[in-house]
Amino acid sequence: MKRLPPRTDLALEAHEEIQTLHPRLPGVETKEVHRTHVKITRVFIKDDLAASLLGKPPGKYVTLEVPRIRERDHDVAEEAARSLADELAELLPPEEEASFLVAGLGNWHATADSLGPKVVSRLLVTRHLPEHVPADLRGGLRSVCALSPGVLGLTGIETMEILEGVVERVKPRAVICVDALAARQVSRILTTIQVADTGIQPGSGVGNYRRGLDRESLGVPVIAIGVPTVVHASVIAREALAPAGHESLSPALEIRFGDLMVTPKEIDLMIDELADIVAAGLNAAFHPRLREKSHLLSPV
Repeated sequence: MKRLPPRTDLALEAHEEIQTLHPRLPGVETKEVHRTHVKITRVFIKDDLAASLLGKPPGKYVTLEVPRIRERDHDVAEEAARSLADELAELLPPEEEASFLVAGLGNWHATADSLGPKVVSRLLVTRHLPEHVPADLRGGLRSVCALSPGVLGLTGIETMEILEGVVERVKPRAVICVDALAARQVSRILTTIQVADTGIQPGSGVGNYRRGLDRESLGVPVIAIGVPTVVHASVIAREALAPAGHESLSPALEIRFGDLMVTPKEIDLMIDELADIVAAGLNAAFHPRLREKSHLLSPV
């Protein structure tokens, strides 16, 4: 069986594609949950064979699909944030004394790649509070610290090198990496959030492979949160030609499109919207008392 081409960062899309060839692929288990505005699909990759075919490491991948998110409806965004918080709570260490490091990956100068830094700027960081706030006023907040390490072209330092040093110093129980992804379907751009317990490989969606960030490399569990912000131009061409019966592009067109990536014209507004949702979900997952509030997101 042939491995799928690496044209998506979403395990759900990779599984959907392989199912067309192998409907009962062993080593993969899926489960769907439907809420009012959010469809949640959990994909469990259980063995190395399935991992090889899907091009994803073994582990748990949770995909939240929120088609109406582009409408910028507060109720939709609120449900998305709460759903994300619920899924993260299943993956994070539950202890009250657990500490966390959030890494906002990406280039803050490139809008489509700025999700990670924008999420970090919206987080409730608390690691410094014990030194300044009396214990009875801390409100049960767990220790959270965060940074945006930038990209190699801006800093001259590999993301792995930065995080290795920070993890060694602050010793978090878990690292959460937030990054922009690439998808295979146009409809999933800026409407989908993926959570995985397998770590992340920065830049993989655009073919810029860096050293992987995972438990093996950092020594602690690494949870990845990603939102597709770009799609390959060849994907758009295939979707446009599909109604006419063309399932693939000619080699000449494949070469012409190359690594061209496309993002929606409303990317500025939508990146801010998704950053608000992801940050709200993280804040509620880190600090369970926040989930008791009537709103995770400020009403519009």
